[in-house]
Amino acid sequence: MDSTWAHILSVCEQLSNTTYENLTKIIRFSEAGSADRARAIDDSFENDLDFWMGGGTCFSMTWHLYQELKAFGHFPRLLMGHKRKELNIHCALSLYFEGKTFFFDPGYLIFDPLEVPAGSLTNIGALFFALSPNTVELQNNGEVLSLFTGSFSTPLKLRFEFPLEGVDVMEFQKHWTESFHREMMTYPVLNRLDKKQGIQYYYQKGNLVTRKKDGSSIQKIETKNQVSTLSEIFHLSPEIVEQALKIIEKR
Repeated sequence: MDSTWAHILSVCEQLSNTTYENLTKIIRFSEAGSADRARAIDDSFENDLDFWMGGGTCFSMTWHLYQELKAFGHFPRLLMGHKRKELNIHCALSLYFEGKTFFFDPGYLIFDPLEVPAGSLTNIGALFFALSPNTVELQNNGEVLSLFTGSFSTPLKLRFEFPLEGVDVMEFQKHWTESFHREMMTYPVLNRLDKKQGIQYYYQKGNLVTRKKDGSSIQKIETKNQVSTLSEIFHLSPEIVEQALKIIEKR
């Protein structure tokens, strides 16, 4: 058990150095000409992070972890996440291991396997995890796993709800293909966790949010500084950032 669990943790640790970003997704979509072909590019190099050119969105990160766990003989379950009335806009994994079920959500920068609390419709189970800079709570009503996050200074908020029955590969890939047409593909979205320092960097629509254990700050990034700032903070090459921004500008 120890060596197997150590391998699972090492895969998660490797993935924690990957940036969540939609820039490479925007580039692939533009070059491929269709969402199906763009998704297939992610698929074709699913087990090598280097081919992501620096990052990926929740679908490619979750798919990578799914493939890694399966290759080691595990049977992970693909989960789709709903946010209020927005269905299937996020994804994650669950894995039954040594008598317990664990939740993995690399697309939301949760790189630690979190134990899923036992629960039922009459007795909702809950577990709290003091991660940094974000705290996490999982609630299980026996059918749906609810993900709450917050900080040590702010209350927890419901982020996503995941039906625990999960989906098969075909349905997962269908939602992945649909994600290329979502509104978030019209502007840069980048998210990176410095796990050692406990700092999260989040960029969207010109604003950079830096979140630490003791609070957050917001900084406006001027257009002229976008390429240099984003490439440095989010560990992406300037060429990728510049190429994606030019594609967005032409739309």
